[in-house]
Amino acid sequence: MAFLDAVLPALVAVGLLYGLCVLYGIEFKGFFVVLATLSGMLSLLLPRGQPPGAAQLVKPTLPLVMGVAMRWMVIIAILLAIGFVTKYSVDFSRRVVLTWVVITPAVLILVTLCLHELMRRLLHDPSMMRRVAFAGCNEVSFALAQRICDNRAMAMRVEGFFDDRSAQRLGLKAPARLLGTLPDLVSFVKRNKIDVVFVALPVSHIRRVVQLLDELRDTTASVYYVPDIFAVDLIQARSGELLGIPVVALCETPFYGYRGVVKRIIDIALAATVILVAAPLLLALTVLVWRSSPGPIIFKQRRYGLDGREIMVYKFRTMTVVEDGPTIIQASKTDERITAVGRFMRRYSLDELPQLVNVLQGHMSLVGPRPHAVAHNEEYRKLIKGYMIRHKVPPGITGLAQVNGCRGETARVEDMQARIDYDLEYLRHWSPLLDFKILLMTAVRVLRDEKAY
Repeated sequence: MAFLDAVLPALVAVGLLYGLCVLYGIEFKGFFVVLATLSGMLSLLLPRGQPPGAAQLVKPTLPLVMGVAMRWMVIIAILLAIGFVTKYSVDFSRRVVLTWVVITPAVLILVTLCLHELMRRLLHDPSMMRRVAFAGCNEVSFALAQRICDNRAMAMRVEGFFDDRSAQRLGLKAPARLLGTLPDLVSFVKRNKIDVVFVALPVSHIRRVVQLLDELRDTTASVYYVPDIFAVDLIQARSGELLGIPVVALCETPFYGYRGVVKRIIDIALAATVILVAAPLLLALTVLVWRSSPGPIIFKQRRYGLDGREIMVYKFRTMTVVEDGPTIIQASKTDERITAVGRFMRRYSLDELPQLVNVLQGHMSLVGPRPHAVAHNEEYRKLIKGYMIRHKVPPGITGLAQVNGCRGETARVEDMQARIDYDLEYLRHWSPLLDFKILLMTAVRVLRDEKAY
């Protein structure tokens, strides 16, 4: 069926052109042979935009019709471009060509719809359905069973689940059925001719998984292992293969491959633009800090960056002290160390502007988990589980935690825990769109943030 779906457009296009020549009494040679060859090759070579597999063979009607029409328009556009570039000009029957251009997409749509209806009937035929059983009831197995039931093109019928816990304890709801305990699975598979078994047990039960796989060798069922990876905190989880060996990523940076390039380009472009536009403001703040109190204009502090490596973060000095030791006292709302100019800058986060230089250096990003002082990192990594995972991405000038109100003093461990939760949520769901959303929310929040002090 997949083969027919691929070759039919070429056969229809060439066949119709030949048929029209015969109908109008035109000899099929020269120009028409060239046109038929090119249209057939383009019909075969143009990407179809759908991966192999039963679930993709049957598509909704409207996208299917639109896809066929768009592909034909692309083919005609390419043929016109070839004719224009080669300046191929001969006498030919325009009536044949125009009729062919108009009726071919209609016939293609009709033939494609008929083929897909045939596919649908075959895939939905009860006699062709593969019977499925699940070993293990958990979030993953429930989700997979539901998707199989919702997608009939998979040609699978879920018989039920096997688990050592009771249906009441599992909270099973119709149409899910508990068929027995795990020891009952193999005999049920043999008696009922089960075609596919999904073993969906937690990774902590790996010995039981191995035992089940060994017992299922005495059946003809296809066996798939679906690890319950939701038992652990996932960061950018995905499956794939590494040099031919299947692997499942449980914790990975969102900036792998081209994503890191996209992130870096956005950072450089926006940071450079802001520095150029805000140059007069930066100069004015430099003068104000210099006149406010004795000390350096730029405050430098060691913090943890990407992969937990130490970086030097720049800020306009807002206090009368410069702290960067094993013990650092966090700034509070009534902190007497803050200068008058410093209080104004901290209120509107202007003291953070020198970190644009950190962004250009590649040590920071515009958006990401806020970097903490080394002393605070060493303190909280012992108190908060998963604290160091936030360092799998470059730290940011602003972040998801900050636009959600988690900034300022962290007087309690719970305050820092809330900040870390947002940081890890950012790692799970990063996208360029999320970065732009956070930047816009930062611009709005900085004008009315009560925790900016």
